[in-house]
This record gives sequence, structure tokens and C-alpha cells, in this order.
Amino acid sequence: MNDISRVPPASKPATLAKPSKSRRTVVGRRRWVGAAVAAVIAVGGGIGVLAATGGNDADAEASGATAGPYVGGDLHVLTALQGKLYVGGHDGGAVSTDGGNTWAQLPSLKGTDPMGVAATEETTLIGGHPGLYQSDDGSSFTKVTGEGALDDVHALGGSDEILYAGTTQGGLQVSEDGGKSWTTRNGEVGRSFMGVILVDPADPKRLIVPDMANGLVSSNDGGRTWTALGGPGAAMAAAWDPTNTERVVAVGMAESAISSDGGETWTALTVPEGTTAAAFSPDGQTLYAAALSGTNATVYASSDEGQSWTNLT
Repeated sequence: MNDISRVPPASKPATLAKPSKSRRTVVGRRRWVGAAVAAVIAVGGGIGVLAATGGNDADAEASGATAGPYVGGDLHVLTALQGKLYVGGHDGGAVSTDGGNTWAQLPSLKGTDPMGVAATEETTLIGGHPGLYQSDDGSSFTKVTGEGALDDVHALGGSDEILYAGTTQGGLQVSEDGGKSWTTRNGEVGRSFMGVILVDPADPKRLIVPDMANGLVSSNDGGRTWTALGGPGAAMAAAWDPTNTERVVAVGMAESAISSDGGETWTALTVPEGTTAAAFSPDGQTLYAAALSGTNATVYASSDEGQSWTNLT
């Protein structure tokens, strides 16, 4: 396995064949994917639960946006966590407890720019430009200080007590105590990670994450070394089926793809126009996608791997 810090990206992203009505075209074996990203802002993240109701806040109303939850000028994250659906962007996020039919804003995350998520039995952590935020009740978040603090967290994920964070200053960080303390796992790799770090619950050393310099990348040794996967270039988000982690979706700036073999082969995936984030439901039966509309998120659902989509907002 090659360390991506030593391997230059390819000259251009891989091109995916468009799916036909009868069958989709499989795209080749593992390939190095360049990331033609000049101004991609980090994506990913997850948010806790808020008891308040309503889909828009005052800023959304002032902007004239009326549909869907307010996220601000960029949409960075869509994810499912503990039976709830979360969406977030540059100026905050919202949560749905009914599969995206209604949304509640999360005022304690306003301005935190959520870009990653990790949850233990005790707490929920999110990462953003200001650092790490935590919630013990799933409804209000406070900035982490002391030994558990990190700066400018662009990627975050975990399984039980083992957590990983991609930071712009310190590279890839790891915690083996649920985020109470962190150590540097790889100081060179991780600075350009963004979004949700997928951590295999059956093998916490197996990771997949979008990387602004190399596209979608994976590790089988807990982040010590990394390999770039095929699929769309300039990957902005990654998601996998919680019931089958070999089933992976990658969302790129220009195209999206799905794999049924952990990234060995890829098939072009049709997503709603403007999609920048995706997530599977906990049972793997539904694929969600989110796109920015003004300052609000439009969230879609598909039960047939993108053959058809339903607008939830």
C-alpha cells in the first residue's frame, strides 16, 4: 500500500461512464485520481438533536429562502446518526427525526461550519473551522477545551471509542478514549481531508475519506498509510451502507459513483443536480442526497440507487 503523501495525484480525474436505462457501466479497477480542486470547502459532519421545531431561522427568512433547513451559503454535510438525519453548512445545521419530512435548526452550532462527525455512547462530537464541539445530551453543543481540543477540524469520524480527525495544522489525529485526548497518527496525511471519515465498525483500522488532493482515499492500518481509490475526481463526500461497508458512494464536483466492492470497481451514479453530500439510512435501504438552494438545503431520497429521487423538503 502506498502513502499518498509520496504519490503525486494523476493529471486529471477519472471519467465515469453514464448509466444506461438497462444497465450501468462499470468503471475500471483502482486508479489514482487527481483532485482538480482550487476552491473546495470541506464537507461532511454530523449534528446532534434539538427539541425545537421549524425548518428555517431568521437568517434564512431574511434571505428569502423558504424551503428546507437553513445551512448558509455552502452545504457541507448530510449524514445519518443514531436514527436521525442531519444536514449542515457554512453557517450551521439542522436535524430531522422523521426521515427528512420536518427539520429543526441547531442554534448552538450556528457559525461552526460542521464538517465531520463522531459519536460515542457518552457524547457526540462535530468538527469545523473553530475546532471541536461536543454534546452530552444531543441538543446543545459547546466547544471542546483542554486535552480533548483540536484546531480547524475538516474531517471527523469514528467507531465506539476510536476516533479519527483530519486537521489542517496537525494532520491525522487519533483518539482511543472517545475524544478525551488525541495523538498524531500521520502528520503529513490528513491536512487535506474533508468531511466524514468512514470507520468500519468491524475493523476500526479500515478507513475511507474524501481528500482534496487525491480524491477518495482508504487506509487499512488505522491511517498510517493510504491508497487513493478510483471513482469520481475531486471527491466532496463519501458514504457507505452501514449494513454492508463494501457498498460505497462517492460524490464529486462533477460526477458521482457507487461501488459494491469497497472501491475495486465503480458505477456511475445519477444524483440530483447540485448534490454535494450523500448518506445511507441506518438500514441501508435509502440513499439520501443534499443540494444547496439559496441558503437552504434540499434533501432527496432514493430507494433504487439513484434511478429515481423524492424531494423531502
